[in-house]
Amino acid sequence: MNDWPEGWTDDNRSGNRYGQGSGSDRPEGARSMPHVQRRPAPPQQRPAPPRPPQVPQQPGGYGDPPQCDSGYNTGEVYGGGRGGGGHGGGPGDGGYVQGRPAAAPDWRRRIKIGALSLVVVVLAVSVGTYFWADSKLKREVDLSKVIERPEAGDGTNYLIVGSDSRAGMTSEDKKRLHTGSAEGKRTDSMMILHDGSNGPTLVSLPRDSNVEIPSFVGSESGKKYEGKGRTTKLNAAYAEDGPELLVRTVEFNTGLHIDHYVEIGFGGFAKIVDAIGGVELDIPKAFKDKYSGADFPAGKQTLNGQEALAFVRTRHAFTSDLDRTKNQQKFLAALASQTATFSTIINPFKLYPTMGAGLDTLIVDKDMSLWDLGQMFFAMKGVTGGDGASLNIPISGSSGGNLLWDKAKVKQLVEQLNNDEKVTVSGN
Repeated sequence: MNDWPEGWTDDNRSGNRYGQGSGSDRPEGARSMPHVQRRPAPPQQRPAPPRPPQVPQQPGGYGDPPQCDSGYNTGEVYGGGRGGGGHGGGPGDGGYVQGRPAAAPDWRRRIKIGALSLVVVVLAVSVGTYFWADSKLKREVDLSKVIERPEAGDGTNYLIVGSDSRAGMTSEDKKRLHTGSAEGKRTDSMMILHDGSNGPTLVSLPRDSNVEIPSFVGSESGKKYEGKGRTTKLNAAYAEDGPELLVRTVEFNTGLHIDHYVEIGFGGFAKIVDAIGGVELDIPKAFKDKYSGADFPAGKQTLNGQEALAFVRTRHAFTSDLDRTKNQQKFLAALASQTATFSTIINPFKLYPTMGAGLDTLIVDKDMSLWDLGQMFFAMKGVTGGDGASLNIPISGSSGGNLLWDKAKVKQLVEQLNNDEKVTVSGN
């Protein structure tokens, strides 16, 4: 029995193959061969050209559809389109479109924005500085306690007082500044500054002026003290009941309404001078005073805080206290001229130390603002220039060491100040 499939013989089993010869009587070509189906070869393809480097997609505008790069386009610069893909690009896109340059930067707009930003910063700093400085003023004098006041005239009147207060000074400061160590405080200088439409006028009130102490209400007790016609030196009014009685006494003896009160002590005065880098002064005649520490040659020189204090306090080197008050007027005008300047205001390294030194030691009335204080400084600056004038209150003589005022001239002077007229009265 043949177990091989149909069509197979022993020849197949013996390993005979098609095309190798066979003993069969059938030709090889007629033999049944398995059919092999060949798949056609795939068509030959060209290698794909290399793709250009991919440019990261830039952030697009709001609502823009994503942009796709379809390939390299010669002459096109990527990164200029609104959507960030490099296609298109209207005015101001910042790149090139088909070789065309984009619009130039809008410098006018940039300059306007920069200028506006600068103005905002300057205003913010100015407002902040104003409130900082205003908060540092010591508003300790209550002029509402002054009774029987004269009517206010035209212009503004400031009573400027230099006291011999040693408050805040160390033992070394007192020794260096030759102030001594007396307790309490007394007036060392007093001036009325009138600021009006006919120019500022500075009137010195010698501390040895003979004046009448009027009735007054005690600044602390609230008790009324009746005037008894007693006369004394002007600086005694301050020693008796402080700034309020001093204002009351000045108003009673002059008839001039005082609008604002400003006081500064020894230490504060020296600090202000040092803060602005000293004050240049022309001293016409050399003088020395061992009590104040003054030792000045003649000629132009720059005084530091210690020297400035010695200059305004010196009295023993002169024959009269009136010479001392003239020196005080001269120095304060020079101080104001070199402080109330544009260069000081715009220089924070000079402005803040000056304001800090001065405001920490100034005592003013409760109604005085920083603006009023600034007006006072600029008025002081104008005393020696333009229509400004400075003088001692007219003196007619002396009695027992006290200086007597010329009542007729004082009355004329006060009328001119109250009416804001040009001052024609001359002082000593």
